Amino acid sequence: MPRALRRLVHPVLFCPLFKGLQSRLPAIKVKYLLLAWLGVLVASWVVYMQYASYSELCRGHVCHMVICDHYRRGVVSGSSCKALCDQRTLTLQHCRSTSATHQVYGALWKERVVVIKCGIEDPGKPDGAPDSLLRQETSLYDKPTRGTSMDEFREMLHSYLKANLGEQPSLATLVDRVVALADVNQDGKVSLAEAKSVWALLQINEFLLMVALQDKEHTPKLLGFCGDLYVTEHVGHSSLYRLEVPRYLQPLVPEALTSSLNHWLAPAWPRRARITIGLLEFVEEVFHGSYGSFLMCDASHRHVGYNAKYDCKMADLRSVASEAAVRGFMKGRRCDTNADCTFGRDCTATCDRLVKQCNTEVVRPNLAKVCALLQDFLLFGAPADLRGDLEKQLSTCVTLSGLASQMEVHHSLVLNNLKSLLWKEISNTQYS
Repeated sequence: MPRALRRLVHPVLFCPLFKGLQSRLPAIKVKYLLLAWLGVLVASWVVYMQYASYSELCRGHVCHMVICDHYRRGVVSGSSCKALCDQRTLTLQHCRSTSATHQVYGALWKERVVVIKCGIEDPGKPDGAPDSLLRQETSLYDKPTRGTSMDEFREMLHSYLKANLGEQPSLATLVDRVVALADVNQDGKVSLAEAKSVWALLQINEFLLMVALQDKEHTPKLLGFCGDLYVTEHVGHSSLYRLEVPRYLQPLVPEALTSSLNHWLAPAWPRRARITIGLLEFVEEVFHGSYGSFLMCDASHRHVGYNAKYDCKMADLRSVASEAAVRGFMKGRRCDTNADCTFGRDCTATCDRLVKQCNTEVVRPNLAKVCALLQDFLLFGAPADLRGDLEKQLSTCVTLSGLASQMEVHHSLVLNNLKSLLWKEISNTQYS
Protein backbone atom coordinates (compact mmCIF):
# COMPACT_ATOMS: atom_id res chain seq x y z
CA MET A 1 0.00 0.00 0.00
CA PRO A 2 1.44 3.42 -0.95
CA ARG A 3 2.61 5.54 1.95
CA ALA A 4 0.19 8.36 1.09
CA LEU A 5 -2.79 5.97 1.23
CA ARG A 6 -1.65 4.55 4.57
CA ARG A 7 -1.51 8.07 5.98
CA LEU A 8 -5.06 8.63 4.83
CA VAL A 9 -6.54 5.33 6.08
CA HIS A 10 -4.83 5.29 9.50
CA PRO A 11 -6.59 8.31 11.07
CA VAL A 12 -9.92 7.37 9.49
CA LEU A 13 -9.94 3.85 10.94
CA PHE A 14 -8.37 4.52 14.31
CA CYS A 15 -9.37 8.06 15.09
CA PRO A 16 -12.58 9.14 13.31
CA LEU A 17 -12.56 12.45 15.12
CA PHE A 18 -9.00 13.25 14.10
CA LYS A 19 -8.54 16.98 13.96
CA GLY A 20 -7.47 17.14 10.34
CA LEU A 21 -10.01 14.65 8.98
CA GLN A 22 -12.09 17.18 7.10
CA SER A 23 -9.08 18.32 5.14
CA ARG A 24 -8.13 14.77 4.11
CA LEU A 25 -11.53 13.39 2.96
CA PRO A 26 -14.57 14.87 1.26
CA ALA A 27 -17.46 15.58 3.63
CA ILE A 28 -19.68 12.91 2.09
CA LYS A 29 -17.11 10.18 2.77
CA VAL A 30 -16.79 11.32 6.38
CA LYS A 31 -20.56 11.08 6.77
CA TYR A 32 -20.63 7.53 5.44
CA LEU A 33 -17.69 6.59 7.63
CA LEU A 34 -19.41 7.92 10.75
CA LEU A 35 -22.57 6.02 9.83
CA ALA A 36 -20.51 2.84 9.40
CA TRP A 37 -18.92 3.35 12.82
CA LEU A 38 -22.34 3.95 14.35
CA GLY A 39 -23.62 0.78 12.72
CA VAL A 40 -20.71 -1.22 14.13
CA LEU A 41 -21.34 0.19 17.62
CA VAL A 42 -25.07 -0.55 17.49
CA ALA A 43 -24.48 -4.07 16.15
CA SER A 44 -21.90 -4.74 18.89
CA TRP A 45 -24.35 -3.51 21.52
CA VAL A 46 -27.16 -5.71 20.15
CA VAL A 47 -24.88 -8.78 20.10
CA TYR A 48 -23.76 -8.08 23.67
CA MET A 49 -27.36 -7.60 24.89
CA GLN A 50 -28.45 -10.76 23.09
CA TYR A 51 -25.68 -12.73 24.76
CA ALA A 52 -26.41 -11.24 28.18
CA SER A 53 -30.13 -11.91 27.76
CA TYR A 54 -29.47 -15.51 26.67
CA SER A 55 -27.12 -16.25 29.56
CA GLU A 56 -29.64 -14.82 32.03
CA LEU A 57 -32.79 -16.42 30.65
CA CYS A 58 -31.53 -19.76 29.33
CA ARG A 59 -30.46 -21.95 32.24
CA GLY A 60 -31.83 -25.30 31.14
CA HIS A 61 -28.63 -27.06 32.17
CA VAL A 62 -29.51 -26.22 35.78
CA CYS A 63 -32.97 -27.75 35.35
CA HIS A 64 -31.46 -30.90 33.85
CA MET A 65 -28.84 -31.23 36.58
CA VAL A 66 -31.29 -30.79 39.46
CA ILE A 67 -34.03 -33.05 38.07
CA CYS A 68 -31.68 -35.89 37.10
CA ASP A 69 -29.87 -35.70 40.43
CA HIS A 70 -33.18 -36.25 42.24
CA TYR A 71 -34.21 -38.98 39.83
CA ARG A 72 -31.00 -40.96 40.32
CA ARG A 73 -31.39 -40.68 44.11
CA GLY A 74 -34.97 -41.99 43.85
CA VAL A 75 -36.58 -38.78 45.11
CA VAL A 76 -38.69 -38.19 41.97
CA SER A 77 -40.14 -40.19 39.14
CA GLY A 78 -42.03 -39.58 35.92
CA SER A 79 -42.84 -40.88 32.45
CA SER A 80 -40.03 -38.80 30.89
CA CYS A 81 -37.24 -39.47 33.40
CA LYS A 82 -35.52 -42.31 31.54
CA ALA A 83 -35.52 -40.41 28.26
CA LEU A 84 -34.22 -37.27 29.98
CA CYS A 85 -31.60 -38.68 32.33
CA ASP A 86 -30.61 -42.18 31.18
CA GLN A 87 -31.26 -42.58 27.47
CA ARG A 88 -30.67 -38.89 26.67
CA THR A 89 -33.30 -39.12 23.91
CA LEU A 90 -35.05 -36.05 25.35
CA THR A 91 -32.72 -33.07 25.42
CA LEU A 92 -33.25 -29.34 25.89
CA GLN A 93 -32.32 -27.79 22.54
CA HIS A 94 -33.84 -24.42 21.60
CA CYS A 95 -34.23 -21.89 24.41
CA ARG A 96 -37.55 -20.01 24.41
CA SER A 97 -37.49 -18.70 27.97
CA THR A 98 -38.84 -15.24 28.68
CA SER A 99 -38.24 -15.53 32.42
CA ALA A 100 -35.18 -16.79 34.26
CA THR A 101 -37.40 -18.65 36.76
CA HIS A 102 -39.54 -20.38 34.11
CA GLN A 103 -37.40 -22.30 31.65
CA VAL A 104 -38.95 -23.15 28.27
CA TYR A 105 -37.10 -25.21 25.67
CA GLY A 106 -37.94 -26.79 22.34
CA ALA A 107 -36.92 -30.44 21.92
CA LEU A 108 -37.33 -33.51 19.75
CA TRP A 109 -38.75 -36.64 21.40
CA LYS A 110 -39.97 -39.82 19.70
CA GLU A 111 -39.59 -38.07 16.33
CA ARG A 112 -41.97 -35.35 17.51
CA VAL A 113 -41.30 -31.70 18.28
CA VAL A 114 -42.18 -30.98 21.92
CA VAL A 115 -41.80 -28.25 24.53
CA ILE A 116 -40.05 -28.76 27.88
CA LYS A 117 -40.87 -26.51 30.85
CA CYS A 118 -39.44 -26.33 34.33
CA GLY A 119 -39.01 -23.78 37.10
CA ILE A 120 -35.83 -22.80 38.90
CA GLU A 121 -34.94 -20.37 41.67
CA ASP A 122 -34.37 -16.74 40.72
CA PRO A 123 -30.70 -16.51 39.63
CA GLY A 124 -30.68 -12.87 40.79
CA LYS A 125 -30.85 -13.99 44.40
CA PRO A 126 -27.50 -14.14 46.19
CA ASP A 127 -28.05 -17.79 47.06
CA GLY A 128 -28.95 -18.83 43.52
CA ALA A 129 -26.02 -21.23 43.05
CA PRO A 130 -26.66 -24.81 41.87
CA ASP A 131 -26.19 -26.24 45.38
CA SER A 132 -28.82 -23.88 46.76
CA LEU A 133 -31.11 -24.94 43.93
CA LEU A 134 -30.72 -28.52 45.07
CA ARG A 135 -31.72 -27.49 48.60
CA GLN A 136 -34.70 -25.56 47.27
CA GLU A 137 -35.83 -28.50 45.15
CA THR A 138 -35.55 -30.81 48.16
CA SER A 139 -38.10 -28.70 50.03
CA LEU A 140 -40.30 -28.79 46.91
CA TYR A 141 -40.55 -32.57 47.21
CA ASP A 142 -41.26 -32.69 50.94
CA LYS A 143 -44.84 -34.00 50.46
CA PRO A 144 -46.23 -36.54 50.82
CA THR A 145 -44.07 -38.06 53.52
CA ARG A 146 -43.06 -41.68 53.89
CA GLY A 147 -45.85 -43.73 55.41
CA THR A 148 -48.67 -41.83 53.70
CA SER A 149 -51.36 -44.27 52.57
CA MET A 150 -53.18 -44.10 49.23
CA ASP A 151 -56.37 -43.02 51.00
CA GLU A 152 -54.47 -40.21 52.72
CA PHE A 153 -52.84 -39.18 49.42
CA ARG A 154 -56.23 -39.06 47.71
CA GLU A 155 -57.56 -36.92 50.54
CA MET A 156 -54.53 -34.60 50.17
CA LEU A 157 -55.27 -34.25 46.47
CA HIS A 158 -58.99 -33.65 47.03
CA SER A 159 -58.35 -30.95 49.64
CA TYR A 160 -55.76 -29.22 47.48
CA LEU A 161 -57.94 -29.26 44.37
CA LYS A 162 -60.93 -28.03 46.36
CA ALA A 163 -58.87 -25.10 47.71
CA ASN A 164 -57.69 -24.17 44.21
CA LEU A 165 -60.76 -24.94 42.10
CA GLY A 166 -63.56 -24.53 44.60
CA GLU A 167 -66.20 -27.06 45.61
CA GLN A 168 -67.01 -28.91 42.39
CA PRO A 169 -69.11 -32.08 42.06
CA SER A 170 -66.56 -33.60 39.65
CA LEU A 171 -63.48 -33.23 41.88
CA ALA A 172 -63.42 -36.99 42.57
CA THR A 173 -63.01 -37.59 38.82
CA LEU A 174 -60.12 -35.15 38.71
CA VAL A 175 -58.46 -36.89 41.66
CA ASP A 176 -58.69 -40.19 39.76
CA ARG A 177 -57.12 -38.50 36.73
CA VAL A 178 -54.20 -37.20 38.80
CA VAL A 179 -53.63 -40.60 40.44
CA ALA A 180 -53.65 -42.32 37.03
CA LEU A 181 -51.14 -39.74 35.77
CA ALA A 182 -48.87 -40.33 38.78
CA ASP A 183 -48.89 -44.12 38.25
CA VAL A 184 -46.13 -44.05 35.65
CA ASN A 185 -45.51 -47.80 35.46
CA GLN A 186 -49.26 -48.52 35.51
CA ASP A 187 -49.04 -51.12 38.24
CA GLY A 188 -52.11 -49.84 40.06
CA LYS A 189 -49.95 -48.32 42.82
CA VAL A 190 -48.34 -44.94 43.35
CA SER A 191 -44.81 -44.99 44.76
CA LEU A 192 -43.52 -42.26 47.06
CA ALA A 193 -41.36 -40.79 44.25
CA GLU A 194 -44.35 -40.77 41.89
CA ALA A 195 -46.53 -39.09 44.50
CA LYS A 196 -43.88 -36.45 45.31
CA SER A 197 -43.47 -35.63 41.63
CA VAL A 198 -47.15 -35.17 40.84
CA TRP A 199 -47.68 -33.19 44.06
CA ALA A 200 -44.87 -30.80 43.11
CA LEU A 201 -46.30 -30.44 39.61
CA LEU A 202 -49.75 -29.56 40.93
CA GLN A 203 -48.21 -26.51 42.63
CA ILE A 204 -47.58 -25.16 39.10
CA ASN A 205 -50.68 -23.34 37.93
CA GLU A 206 -50.17 -24.17 34.25
CA PHE A 207 -49.80 -27.89 34.94
CA LEU A 208 -52.97 -27.92 37.06
CA LEU A 209 -54.84 -26.18 34.23
CA MET A 210 -53.50 -28.67 31.66
CA VAL A 211 -54.73 -31.61 33.72
CA ALA A 212 -58.12 -30.02 34.34
CA LEU A 213 -58.55 -28.99 30.68
CA GLN A 214 -56.74 -31.87 28.98
CA ASP A 215 -59.83 -32.91 27.02
CA LYS A 216 -60.31 -29.41 25.59
CA GLU A 217 -59.34 -28.79 21.99
CA HIS A 218 -57.46 -25.54 22.55
CA THR A 219 -55.24 -26.67 25.45
CA PRO A 220 -51.82 -28.13 24.54
CA LYS A 221 -51.57 -31.81 25.42
CA LEU A 222 -49.43 -32.95 28.34
CA LEU A 223 -46.98 -35.58 27.03
CA GLY A 224 -44.84 -36.45 30.04
CA PHE A 225 -43.04 -35.26 33.16
CA CYS A 226 -40.10 -35.90 35.47
CA GLY A 227 -40.18 -34.35 38.92
CA ASP A 228 -41.54 -30.84 38.39
CA LEU A 229 -40.33 -30.73 34.76
CA TYR A 230 -43.08 -31.39 32.22
CA VAL A 231 -43.29 -31.96 28.47
CA THR A 232 -46.11 -30.55 26.35
CA GLU A 233 -47.32 -30.51 22.79
CA HIS A 234 -45.48 -28.08 20.53
CA VAL A 235 -47.50 -25.09 19.32
CA GLY A 236 -46.17 -24.01 15.92
CA HIS A 237 -46.80 -20.30 16.50
CA SER A 238 -46.56 -19.40 20.19
CA SER A 239 -47.93 -15.87 19.73
CA LEU A 240 -50.62 -14.18 17.65
CA TYR A 241 -47.93 -11.96 16.15
CA ARG A 242 -44.76 -13.25 14.54
CA LEU A 243 -42.49 -10.30 15.24
CA GLU A 244 -41.48 -9.78 18.85
CA VAL A 245 -39.01 -6.95 19.47
CA PRO A 246 -36.63 -7.66 22.40
CA ARG A 247 -37.15 -5.37 25.37
CA TYR A 248 -33.75 -3.70 25.02
CA LEU A 249 -34.60 -2.71 21.42
CA GLN A 250 -38.13 -1.46 22.07
CA PRO A 251 -37.02 2.15 22.82
CA LEU A 252 -35.25 2.21 19.43
CA VAL A 253 -38.03 0.65 17.32
CA PRO A 254 -41.23 2.70 16.89
CA GLU A 255 -44.38 0.84 17.93
CA ALA A 256 -46.08 1.85 14.67
CA LEU A 257 -43.30 0.14 12.70
CA THR A 258 -43.63 -3.07 14.72
CA SER A 259 -47.40 -3.05 14.25
CA SER A 260 -47.11 -2.48 10.49
CA LEU A 261 -44.60 -5.32 10.12
CA ASN A 262 -46.84 -7.67 12.12
CA HIS A 263 -49.79 -6.78 9.91
CA TRP A 264 -47.69 -7.57 6.86
CA LEU A 265 -46.44 -10.88 8.33
CA ALA A 266 -49.84 -12.01 9.65
CA PRO A 267 -51.79 -14.89 8.05
CA ALA A 268 -54.52 -14.13 5.52
CA TRP A 269 -57.67 -12.67 7.08
CA PRO A 270 -59.80 -15.87 6.77
CA ARG A 271 -57.09 -17.76 8.67
CA ARG A 272 -57.07 -15.09 11.36
CA ALA A 273 -60.83 -15.47 11.55
CA ARG A 274 -60.37 -19.22 12.09
CA ILE A 275 -57.84 -18.58 14.88
CA THR A 276 -60.27 -16.09 16.44
CA ILE A 277 -63.12 -18.60 16.44
CA GLY A 278 -60.86 -21.04 18.28
CA LEU A 279 -59.94 -18.40 20.85
CA LEU A 280 -63.62 -17.61 21.42
CA GLU A 281 -64.28 -21.33 21.88
CA PHE A 282 -61.54 -21.43 24.53
CA VAL A 283 -63.29 -18.55 26.35
CA GLU A 284 -66.47 -20.68 26.30
CA GLU A 285 -64.60 -23.73 27.57
CA VAL A 286 -63.23 -21.95 30.64
CA PHE A 287 -66.34 -19.85 31.39
CA HIS A 288 -68.27 -22.67 33.06
CA GLY A 289 -66.38 -25.94 32.77
CA SER A 290 -66.48 -29.27 34.57
CA TYR A 291 -64.09 -27.97 37.22
CA GLY A 292 -65.46 -24.45 37.63
CA SER A 293 -64.72 -21.15 35.93
CA PHE A 294 -61.27 -19.87 35.01
CA LEU A 295 -60.17 -16.27 34.52
CA MET A 296 -57.64 -14.98 32.00
CA CYS A 297 -55.59 -12.60 34.12
CA ASP A 298 -53.25 -11.52 31.30
CA ALA A 299 -54.95 -11.66 27.91
CA SER A 300 -51.76 -11.04 25.95
CA HIS A 301 -51.01 -11.95 22.33
CA ARG A 302 -47.88 -13.67 23.69
CA HIS A 303 -50.03 -16.35 25.37
CA VAL A 304 -52.28 -17.21 22.41
CA GLY A 305 -50.83 -19.37 19.66
CA TYR A 306 -51.93 -21.50 16.74
CA ASN A 307 -50.74 -24.56 14.85
CA ALA A 308 -50.04 -25.22 11.18
CA LYS A 309 -53.76 -25.74 10.53
CA TYR A 310 -54.53 -22.35 12.12
CA ASP A 311 -56.30 -23.96 15.07
CA CYS A 312 -55.99 -21.81 18.19
CA LYS A 313 -53.85 -23.27 20.98
CA MET A 314 -53.08 -21.55 24.27
CA ALA A 315 -49.30 -21.52 24.26
CA ASP A 316 -49.01 -20.26 27.84
CA LEU A 317 -51.59 -20.95 30.57
CA ARG A 318 -49.66 -19.49 33.49
CA SER A 319 -51.86 -16.39 33.64
CA VAL A 320 -55.13 -18.36 33.62
CA ALA A 321 -56.39 -18.83 37.19
CA SER A 322 -59.42 -20.49 38.70
CA GLU A 323 -62.18 -18.20 39.89
CA ALA A 324 -61.86 -19.80 43.33
CA ALA A 325 -58.16 -18.90 43.53
CA VAL A 326 -58.84 -15.28 42.53
CA ARG A 327 -61.69 -15.00 45.05
CA GLY A 328 -59.40 -16.39 47.74
CA PHE A 329 -56.78 -13.78 46.86
CA MET A 330 -59.32 -10.94 47.05
CA LYS A 331 -61.10 -12.04 50.22
CA GLY A 332 -60.17 -9.80 53.14
CA ARG A 333 -57.51 -7.98 51.11
CA ARG A 334 -56.97 -4.39 52.25
CA CYS A 335 -57.28 -1.68 49.59
CA ASP A 336 -57.50 2.04 48.95
CA THR A 337 -58.26 1.90 45.20
CA ASN A 338 -59.39 -0.71 42.67
CA ALA A 339 -55.77 -1.11 41.57
CA ASP A 340 -55.04 -2.72 44.96
CA CYS A 341 -57.57 -5.43 44.08
CA THR A 342 -55.73 -6.84 41.06
CA PHE A 343 -54.72 -10.47 40.64
CA GLY A 344 -52.05 -11.05 38.01
CA ARG A 345 -52.01 -8.28 35.45
CA ASP A 346 -55.67 -7.47 34.90
CA CYS A 347 -58.10 -9.54 36.99
CA THR A 348 -59.44 -6.56 38.94
CA ALA A 349 -62.25 -6.34 41.48
CA THR A 350 -63.69 -3.22 43.05
CA CYS A 351 -62.48 -1.75 46.33
CA ASP A 352 -65.09 -1.12 49.02
CA ARG A 353 -63.72 2.18 50.29
CA LEU A 354 -65.95 2.19 53.39
CA VAL A 355 -64.38 -0.92 54.88
CA LYS A 356 -61.17 -0.65 52.77
CA GLN A 357 -61.44 -4.24 51.57
CA CYS A 358 -61.62 -5.78 48.12
CA ASN A 359 -64.82 -7.30 46.82
CA THR A 360 -64.25 -10.85 45.62
CA GLU A 361 -65.77 -10.78 42.13
CA VAL A 362 -63.74 -9.66 39.11
CA VAL A 363 -65.52 -6.95 37.11
CA ARG A 364 -64.16 -7.40 33.58
CA PRO A 365 -64.91 -10.80 31.99
CA ASN A 366 -62.58 -12.88 29.84
CA LEU A 367 -64.52 -12.06 26.69
CA ALA A 368 -63.99 -8.29 27.02
CA LYS A 369 -60.22 -8.79 27.41
CA VAL A 370 -60.04 -11.13 24.42
CA CYS A 371 -62.04 -8.75 22.22
CA ALA A 372 -59.66 -5.91 23.12
CA LEU A 373 -56.84 -8.16 21.96
CA LEU A 374 -58.70 -9.06 18.75
CA GLN A 375 -59.45 -5.50 17.65
CA ASP A 376 -55.99 -5.07 16.17
CA PHE A 377 -55.54 -8.72 15.13
CA LEU A 378 -58.86 -9.09 13.33
CA LEU A 379 -59.84 -5.69 11.92
CA PHE A 380 -56.92 -4.99 9.60
CA GLY A 381 -57.52 -6.58 6.21
CA ALA A 382 -61.11 -7.52 7.06
CA PRO A 383 -63.52 -7.76 4.08
CA ALA A 384 -65.07 -4.36 3.34
CA ASP A 385 -68.66 -5.65 3.53
CA LEU A 386 -67.97 -7.20 6.94
CA ARG A 387 -65.79 -4.60 8.60
CA GLY A 388 -68.61 -2.36 9.84
CA ASP A 389 -70.51 -5.15 11.61
CA LEU A 390 -67.29 -6.66 12.93
CA GLU A 391 -66.08 -3.35 14.34
CA LYS A 392 -69.46 -2.76 15.99
CA GLN A 393 -69.58 -6.20 17.61
CA LEU A 394 -66.01 -5.98 18.87
CA SER A 395 -66.72 -2.53 20.35
CA THR A 396 -69.77 -3.93 22.17
CA CYS A 397 -67.72 -6.88 23.37
CA VAL A 398 -64.87 -4.72 24.70
CA THR A 399 -67.25 -2.71 26.89
CA LEU A 400 -68.66 -5.79 28.64
CA SER A 401 -68.40 -5.40 32.39
CA GLY A 402 -70.30 -6.28 35.52
CA LEU A 403 -70.45 -9.24 37.82
CA ALA A 404 -70.31 -12.56 36.01
CA SER A 405 -73.33 -13.88 37.91
CA GLN A 406 -75.42 -11.01 36.55
CA MET A 407 -74.32 -11.07 32.91
CA GLU A 408 -74.08 -14.72 31.88
CA VAL A 409 -76.84 -14.47 29.24
CA HIS A 410 -75.46 -11.24 27.78
CA HIS A 411 -71.95 -12.71 27.72
CA SER A 412 -73.13 -15.78 25.79
CA LEU A 413 -75.16 -13.69 23.35
CA VAL A 414 -72.24 -11.40 22.45
CA LEU A 415 -69.85 -14.34 22.10
CA ASN A 416 -72.22 -16.36 19.89
CA ASN A 417 -73.01 -13.34 17.69
CA LEU A 418 -69.31 -12.73 17.07
CA LYS A 419 -68.62 -16.38 16.34
CA SER A 420 -71.58 -16.61 13.97
CA LEU A 421 -70.49 -13.52 12.07
CA LEU A 422 -67.00 -14.92 11.50
CA TRP A 423 -68.11 -18.46 10.75
CA LYS A 424 -70.65 -17.27 8.20
CA GLU A 425 -67.86 -15.47 6.34
CA ILE A 426 -65.44 -18.41 6.14
CA SER A 427 -67.80 -21.42 6.11
CA ASN A 428 -67.89 -23.46 2.90
CA THR A 429 -64.44 -22.17 1.98
CA GLN A 430 -60.98 -23.73 2.12
CA TYR A 431 -60.44 -21.96 5.46
CA SER A 432 -63.40 -23.47 7.34
